[in-house]
Amino acid sequence: MSLISLITEAALASGCQDKSKCEAVLAEASSKQASLVEGLLDSDLIDEHDFARNLAETTGLSYQEDTELDLGHPLHNRFPAKLALRYHLLPGKIDGKDICLMTYDPFDIEAKQAVGRELQKNVTWAVSSRYRIMEGLRQGYGVGAEQFDELIEGREVAPDEDDLAQEVTQLDEEDQEASVMNFVNQIFREALRERATDIHIEPLEKNLRIRYRVDGALQEVTVPPNIRALQASLISRLKIMAQLDIAERRLPQDGRINLELDGEPIDVRVATIPSVHGESVSLRLLTSKSFDMSMLGLDERSTEIIDGLLQQPNGIILVTGPTGSGKSTTLYAFLRKLNTKETRIVTVEDPVENKLDGIIQIPVKSDIGLTFASGLRSILRGDPNIIMVGEMRDLETTDIAIRGALTGHLVFSTLHTNDAVAGITRLLDMGIEPFLIASSIRAFIAQRLVRTLCPQCKQPSSEIDHAYLDRIGFPQDGRDGICEAVGCQQCRNTGYRGRMAIIEICCIEQNLAEKITANAPYSELKDIAVENGMIRLRDYGWSKVAAGRTTIEEVLTNVDH
Repeated sequence: MSLISLITEAALASGCQDKSKCEAVLAEASSKQASLVEGLLDSDLIDEHDFARNLAETTGLSYQEDTELDLGHPLHNRFPAKLALRYHLLPGKIDGKDICLMTYDPFDIEAKQAVGRELQKNVTWAVSSRYRIMEGLRQGYGVGAEQFDELIEGREVAPDEDDLAQEVTQLDEEDQEASVMNFVNQIFREALRERATDIHIEPLEKNLRIRYRVDGALQEVTVPPNIRALQASLISRLKIMAQLDIAERRLPQDGRINLELDGEPIDVRVATIPSVHGESVSLRLLTSKSFDMSMLGLDERSTEIIDGLLQQPNGIILVTGPTGSGKSTTLYAFLRKLNTKETRIVTVEDPVENKLDGIIQIPVKSDIGLTFASGLRSILRGDPNIIMVGEMRDLETTDIAIRGALTGHLVFSTLHTNDAVAGITRLLDMGIEPFLIASSIRAFIAQRLVRTLCPQCKQPSSEIDHAYLDRIGFPQDGRDGICEAVGCQQCRNTGYRGRMAIIEICCIEQNLAEKITANAPYSELKDIAVENGMIRLRDYGWSKVAAGRTTIEEVLTNVDH
């Protein structure tokens, strides 16, 4: 039986419905002299776990899917990272001269030859799924381990060495630069693969920690042992990429890196912060997005209200919420919807987070006097139809924006407040006259981001504590729709995949405007807004829980009472 026929037989036994398509995929991989198994797995024609099980049976090898890694003894010390990562081999049981290696491609002759040359051990081969092996390699070796081994070779780190002095290396300069670059690139690639929005590189007392922020939650990344030996080399490389002063380690610095992955541009904002154990680096990954209203995940009613607000000829629409609540993303979605050939849109931002075609975006540069206020004055002289101010930080900026709205411009901006009505009191605290707020503001939109349940593994909640739901104010209707996070391969066992916005829209209608002018207290303003139809943040969140989109825990964590 030919190799293609053998693999096809295993694929059909694993649920492949299209034999001819399977054979075509394998033939194409064969013509390119690529791995037949890799080609089939990339085609998504099969369930890889079932395929691995059938492949093991076909080849007479054992199948190992649930083998636990012995992380008490680092894999680096037991099996070379270069072999493991290049050929995707996961070491299982290691006992003296015997070793069991797991592979998802038992037909990889090059891998077996490399292992035979490098290891003086009795090797037993087993089959596991590609997902299990790749997860095991990430867990056991850490991000960038293959490049790290090249860098660390021949270097020793004394535990009591000075934090900066320990970075001196005797490696060849050209080779070191290339290897450090590859190591940094691997960190970026892994973060983008995980859909991370931020990378944090944080020196600790005895280690260097790398964490990714995925769907708003920080996840620590497994790193190679002794990575702290390359702390300064790694951070210096990032500072060079961001065009920062590598000699300045005492003061915070900010910069940008322009990357490209698979033809897609990626803008990286870089911030360094000095600490007692060395410089910490935070990287914000800004990928090119197609901003539209659908990415907010709003319900039909909220979408209709916002569409009506966007059709206003003038006035101010303010999006409120804490840092990281998606305010800028929402404003970009608004601008993209309004961006036509007949409309001139100008923004002033600090910094410009995403570049939008057809829109003039001005970055704030306080060191040369280009502030929100000065930029806004210039914009008003430039005949705009729509203006976006990154943030209303002070009285001067807010006053200019309000006067711009009163003279016929539609203005968007953000405020840091806990809810929509609190935006009114925030402007009053700034010193804005109540009648100006009542006459210029069209709406306050409070926003939070919550993680959405993974559609592949979410399941109805097994136990519903009605007393608890009554206590937190969850409505009686919709309790049957409550789902819980489970965790699967698609969501990296978190139970969540992606995020959505929950919002609270306070439109400034006539009765509310009169109360604002009369300096009514916050509680009275909020009661009127609710009477006018405002759905409070938590109630909006409950509707998403009832629809099976998110969980009670996500709403409680992100929304105040």
